[in-house]
Amino acid sequence: MSRPCIALIADPTSPEECSEYLADAVELLTGAPPVRIDSRHFESGAAEDDGVTGVTGATGVTGAAKATGRGVRDGGRLRLQVPQEGLDFVPDIVVLYEIPPHRRRALAGFQELLDHPDVVTLGTGPDAWRTATEKNLTVERFRRDGIAQMETAVLSRPTAREAAEAFERLGGDTWARPVVGTGGNDTFHVTTPARLAEATAYYAGHGTDWMLSRDAGNFTADGLRHQFRVFVLGGRVVHAREHLQPAPDTPCNTCQGATPVHIDPSDLSPRLTELAVAATGSVGLPFAGVDLAVENGGVVFEVNVQPAFVDGELDTVAVPYIKAHLDAYARTVSGRRTARQPHLTQVMATGRRGFTAPA
Repeated sequence: MSRPCIALIADPTSPEECSEYLADAVELLTGAPPVRIDSRHFESGAAEDDGVTGVTGATGVTGAAKATGRGVRDGGRLRLQVPQEGLDFVPDIVVLYEIPPHRRRALAGFQELLDHPDVVTLGTGPDAWRTATEKNLTVERFRRDGIAQMETAVLSRPTAREAAEAFERLGGDTWARPVVGTGGNDTFHVTTPARLAEATAYYAGHGTDWMLSRDAGNFTADGLRHQFRVFVLGGRVVHAREHLQPAPDTPCNTCQGATPVHIDPSDLSPRLTELAVAATGSVGLPFAGVDLAVENGGVVFEVNVQPAFVDGELDTVAVPYIKAHLDAYARTVSGRRTARQPHLTQVMATGRRGFTAPA
C-alpha cells in the first residue's frame, strides 16, 4: 500500500499547539509530513456550483486566511482547493483538529462534506461536535443517557432573582461557566451573593448564556483541588492524567496552573474508565478528552472534542490518534480492492462441457 496523503487542518490562532504534536505523529508513522492547511479557509456553509457539490469559503475572515478554500467531489474523491496557498490535491486522510469552540459552527458545511466514503476522517460530525461544544446540550444529553454529573442550571440572561434562586437551590457553593468556552476561561467559583452578582453581570455584558453547577468537593487528602482528564479512542481509554490545582477557586485546567500527573490506563479506577467511555459515546464522538471527578461516586464535568496535549503525550495520545486514522484508511483500501475483485469461477467435472460454478 502506498503512503497516504494526509491533510492536517487546524486553526493557527489556537495557543494550544496540538497541530504540532499531530504533525510529528504523522511523520513518525508515515515518514512524511502532512499537508497543513489553515482551517479558516473552509469556514462557510455548503454550496453547489455547476453541478459539483462542495463547500466554498465565505469572505470577511480576519487574519491570514480569507476563507478561500473549497472542497469538491471530483470523480468520486474529495478534492481540496486553496488558491491562496496554491493547494489543489486529493487527500486520503483528513485530520481536523484544534478548532477553537467559537469557530466550530462555521465549519459545519465543511464537516458534512468530509462525510464521504473515499476520505478517512474521525470524529468530524457537526452534530457530535455541537453537542460536546455547547455545554447546555451536553447537560441535556447526559440527563437523557444517565451519565452522572453535578446538578446544573442553564441560565440565559437571567434576572438577579432567577440567578439567586438557582444559586440557593444548588447549595450556595457553585461554579459558573459559559455555555461555550475553553481552557477554564470566564469561569467563577461562586460562594457568595456578591460573587454571583459579579458573574451574572459579566455574562450579561458579554451576551453569553451560562451555567451554574454544584461544587463537586473534588479535593485530595492534601487539600488540592483535582480532577481527571481521560482520553478515549474507539471505545477504550488510551491515556489519562490527574490535574492538581493548588488554587481552590481556580479551574483544574493545566493552562490555569494545574499540574498534570500522567496515569497509565490500567491504573485508572474502573468507575472513571466506565464513565469516560460512556460520556464519549453519549455525545457521539469516537475520540475525546473527558474531564471527571472521582468524588460523589464519579461525575463527568465535560467532554472535550479536541483535548489539548501536554508534554509526554506525543506517544500516548497523538500517535494512537493518527494511527487510528491510518488503520481506518487501510481498511478502506482493503474494501476497495475487495469490491474490485472479479467473480472467480472454476470448471467442474459434470459431464457437460463449459459448465462452471462460483469458486
